[in-house]
Amino acid sequence: MSSEKSVGVKKSTEMAEFDPSMFEADAGQGVENMGQDDLALPFLKVLSGNDPVLDENEVARKGDIYNTVTSSIYKGKDGVRVIPCAYQRRFIQWAPRGTGGGAPTAMYEPGEVRPATQRSTDDNKDYVTDGSGEYIEETHQHFVLLVGEEGSVETALIAMKSTQLKKSRKWNSMMASRSMQGSNGPFTPPRFSHIYHLKTISEENSKGAWHGWEMSCEGAISDASLYVRAKAFAESITSGDVVVKHTEEENSNGRKAPF
Repeated sequence: MSSEKSVGVKKSTEMAEFDPSMFEADAGQGVENMGQDDLALPFLKVLSGNDPVLDENEVARKGDIYNTVTSSIYKGKDGVRVIPCAYQRRFIQWAPRGTGGGAPTAMYEPGEVRPATQRSTDDNKDYVTDGSGEYIEETHQHFVLLVGEEGSVETALIAMKSTQLKKSRKWNSMMASRSMQGSNGPFTPPRFSHIYHLKTISEENSKGAWHGWEMSCEGAISDASLYVRAKAFAESITSGDVVVKHTEEENSNGRKAPF
């Protein structure tokens, strides 16, 4: 009789030590065929009014800052750190809520001929006079790099309209008036040269209350790689490589403009 014994193979439950450099070795794989039409540029918006996010997210509160792609919530009093890279002024035409496809029906640059509008005393919107119920909003688009606490960086867009237009102009003025001393004398540094701290504050007037942006400058960028990335994002906006896809989600705060 055979005295052979069956020998089982013991399976190891230990995991091999992972080397993060493996990610770098495979950089870009799986995303090489994606263009701008396949991507969504996140919006950073202030939660206010009856925004659905306030019902859907247990930690969200009025005045918090919301990332429309990652669904990240940033407390308004703490704010976010951003590098402003590019700016566009646009006039966006919207269909009445619930009747359109969720996207603007038209978008105009300054100087382009726009339909005639009339300001409504009810909700302070500029309605097109053709009776369609569509309205046009002046919108200031600030393209930024969102700088995380642990050094993470992601692109985003802050769209300011209504009561926040004056905040946008103030921010633009802060950047335009900044001066640095160079080898040939004082000069205005590029838009993407400084980091700003954006938080939200409570605001009100005779027609209502809301939360708005408040911005302050932290200082000039000291990381060369971060500056290079900010400059590259700015150039991609200027060249038209980045396309903004506006949706009704921007206007989902469910309130009338209090101005």
